[in-house]
Amino acid sequence: MSTESLTARPGTTRPRRRRRTRDNLVILSLMAPAILGIALFMIFPLITAITSSLHKFSLLSAPGEWFGLGNYRHMLEDPFIRTAAGNTVWFVVIMVPAQILTGLGAAMLLTKFKRGSGVLRTIFYLPALVPTVAGALAFVYVLKPQIGPVNVLLAKIGIDGPLWFNSADWSKPSLTLLAMWSIGNTMIIFLAALLDVPTSLYEAAAIDGAGVWHRFRHVTLPTISPVLLFTAITGVIATLSYFTEAAVAASAASGQATVGGGSSGNFGYPGQSTLSAPLYLIQVGFSQEQLGYANAIAVVIFLITLVGIAVLLKRSRSFTEGQS
Repeated sequence: MSTESLTARPGTTRPRRRRRTRDNLVILSLMAPAILGIALFMIFPLITAITSSLHKFSLLSAPGEWFGLGNYRHMLEDPFIRTAAGNTVWFVVIMVPAQILTGLGAAMLLTKFKRGSGVLRTIFYLPALVPTVAGALAFVYVLKPQIGPVNVLLAKIGIDGPLWFNSADWSKPSLTLLAMWSIGNTMIIFLAALLDVPTSLYEAAAIDGAGVWHRFRHVTLPTISPVLLFTAITGVIATLSYFTEAAVAASAASGQATVGGGSSGNFGYPGQSTLSAPLYLIQVGFSQEQLGYANAIAVVIFLITLVGIAVLLKRSRSFTEGQS
């Protein structure tokens, strides 16, 4: 037995327990709003989605009949889900790196300007303030095949511009250009990270004879690697839930006045080239009224997102350990 336990008075144990209980209650009361919010808006919807994915029902037949894994088996045979999954993978593989590279390049460019950097920073950031729907509509007009300013300028220099959002081959690159245009938030994050890199590291690398590329590779990238990881994770999450830009662009390019036209018939225009997994989920759930199948798609998207984040974290951890 320890000296403290031998010298402690018998009556001091109960007040200590009361203090500890009171402290725990205070901590729990401070955490209660966050715990309640997570339970109501994350855990409960997730459990409901998983349960609903095991049933077959519509809006008027909830909770429907037990279907087991039937919705997941149907997913393996659905050609539209394969198209939506392929488009979503394209967005993740192409759009996310394009946004990161554009944001990082803009931030590095701003660090080189001594005068006028505030004006340039504002110009680069302004597109991020434009509402998503308005930005998508503006891009569809700017890239309009016949009267869009971009194709008009290309025609003046003898180049026949593509159909952009009206072409199945150019619709996804057009959405990628839209994503690269609105990289203000990513740029600001990278700019803060670059300004936080100690200048002494660059000076030491320059003394050792390191060139521009080696300084970027061995000083800048390792220092801002947490920011790169953060932007990659948030980019993957946003792309796997990619909905608004694709829906509005398809609606405007197809000539529909409203998104979906009441039946989601224009989702994926042209030729299902912009049909992402969330768009197909909405189409299945509310147009075809297969809510059980829609919940199954949502569960799969959630699981793929978790796996993607886990892979990014694992790769980042192994990279860090290799550098150390």
